[in-house]
Amino acid sequence: VQLVESGGGLVQAGGSLRLSCAASGSIFSINYMGWYRQAPGKQRELVAGSTRGGSSNYAESVKGRFTISRDNAKNTVYLQMNSLKPEDTAVYYCNALIRRTLTTGYSDTWGQGTQVTISS
Repeated sequence: VQLVESGGGLVQAGGSLRLSCAASGSIFSINYMGWYRQAPGKQRELVAGSTRGGSSNYAESVKGRFTISRDNAKNTVYLQMNSLKPEDTAVYYCNALIRRTLTTGYSDTWGQGTQVTISS
């Protein structure tokens, strides 16, 4: 099972980006899917998360600017990022709790990360 992110890049402050993360492989179900980020010299932090049932949560710093959504049929989670700021610059990582079979537990799975750079 792997998570593959896409959509990162370089944009000016005030701009928008949309990140995508698709899970592939042997998947029975996916519970939680979320986005984390890590800026140089800082710890990895939660940006936004979403449960299969539709509940979501956001870091205070991105509330009102970022929106997480998911397509359960495609095992994909998205992060729409608007009104981007230079402090949003970081490597963004996709994270998911994935169950491979009916009899296995959920595994914490991470993507390889995608760079988001916001210029001032």
